[in-house]
Amino acid sequence: MTKLKVAIVTGGGSGLGFAIARKLTENNIHTILVGRDKTKLDTAVNTLGANAEAISFDLTDLSKVSELVQQIVQQHGAIDILVNNAGINQKKGALEVTDAEFQNILQTNLNSVFALTREVAKGMTTHGSGSIINISSMASQYGIPGVVSYTASKSAIEGITKSLAVEFSPFGVRVNCVAPGFIETEMSAKAMNGDPERKRKVLSRTPMGKMGQPEDVAKAVYFLASDEANFITGSILRVDGGNAIGF
Repeated sequence: MTKLKVAIVTGGGSGLGFAIARKLTENNIHTILVGRDKTKLDTAVNTLGANAEAISFDLTDLSKVSELVQQIVQQHGAIDILVNNAGINQKKGALEVTDAEFQNILQTNLNSVFALTREVAKGMTTHGSGSIINISSMASQYGIPGVVSYTASKSAIEGITKSLAVEFSPFGVRVNCVAPGFIETEMSAKAMNGDPERKRKVLSRTPMGKMGQPEDVAKAVYFLASDEANFITGSILRVDGGNAIGF
């Protein structure tokens, strides 16, 4: 019997992470959802079925990340796919953002991503294959006011994607990034519904005239994780309905 590929999806309990996990499990990939909210994770796994499992873990506790990865490897063998999706946002004017708040966003959105990637990549580079997909944001490519910490973290994610792609390529490991535009999730609904002018602006400059669905991002991630993307590394794939080039 052929061993199923093994994937880790961080923040897999809801939103984009859940959609990504569903796409992977539907394609017979054993998917481990890692996140802080045990209730959300358990609900997600119950919905996704036998190809999914949950590990409740705080990724900002960097000292324990190596232990987490070792635990997964001992149980499942090689990790084939890592999707760094977990992230938090903060909407606040830059002049009001405290050092602690800025660091908190970086700890979750950047430092924990690097720590987990480093530990997983140790195994991938040793056995000569693997696909790492980071989730950034169109915030990294625009000047959006009120989200300076988030923008800083996602710009850094795109930078490390390129650096690691070059460093890991000789070992058969690909590193890519998906940059979602405006997607209908709980997080975006919170931002948009309280700001009708922002929503109008988003839709008016999106050539496709609508917001995307979490499944749109999931399809892009699955493509980059699959053998169909064998010659693609260091790419940042926009999934934005043309928003970046809209006028």
